Amino acid sequence: MPTLDGKVAVITASTRSLGRAIAEAYLAEGAYVVISSRSAEKGEQALRELDAGTQAHFVPCDATRREDVEHLIAAAIDHFGGLDIAVLNAGGCDKTAPVAEMSDEEWQFELDWNLNHVFWGMRASIQHMLPRKSGRIIAMSSMEGKLGKPGIPGYVANKHAILGLVKSAAREVGTEGITINALCPGIVLTDAFYDVGPATIQAMNLPDLDALAAIYYKESALQRPIEAAEVAAAALFLASDAASGITGTALNVDGGASPY
Repeated sequence: MPTLDGKVAVITASTRSLGRAIAEAYLAEGAYVVISSRSAEKGEQALRELDAGTQAHFVPCDATRREDVEHLIAAAIDHFGGLDIAVLNAGGCDKTAPVAEMSDEEWQFELDWNLNHVFWGMRASIQHMLPRKSGRIIAMSSMEGKLGKPGIPGYVANKHAILGLVKSAAREVGTEGITINALCPGIVLTDAFYDVGPATIQAMNLPDLDALAAIYYKESALQRPIEAAEVAAAALFLASDAASGITGTALNVDGGASPY
């Protein structure tokens, strides 16, 4: 029997990159999956490419907006009749600067995109899962949730904060059949990585994306980028019954870069 047979999963930012890889892994294991993106066009294209029929559904969602995130969770429950797995995957370092140069607007955007969306999605998911006494919530942090790079303070601070939120929330609902964990990937050479703009590279005082990648390789034991499928495999494990005894933890998928 497939690992997630009949389970309902919702994944933020899942028409491409890591979210897409997780959606593909869940679909292959029998789950019903709600994918999301800010772009309805990209969502429809992703549905065609996934070719999963009624097993997949798209809901537009801007993860920086509380109303959108709450609507996404509600829409998944309404469409498939429940919710078993929530993967809160959206985020990045699109608007960044060194601390001394970062505006309040840039900071707020990073806060909403990386951390608040996790809180909003987690809260709505827990409210549905508590009466069912069952559920899996996975929040996407990063190796930078345990380390830190100059020039991306909003990203680093929020990815650290996700780990604290996960630990606290896991203790609140641990006796209610709900597990909450974080994933901490290393660098993954997806299209999202190549979307990192020159402003971010400049803020990190680096010449180009290759230099950024080289730093990550040097920090890791594997000395190579992580594959999206490797992160998806970890997300599949945490969503499965095999991980029923794991909660409040941050699972590294970073090639051995993080010290703990």
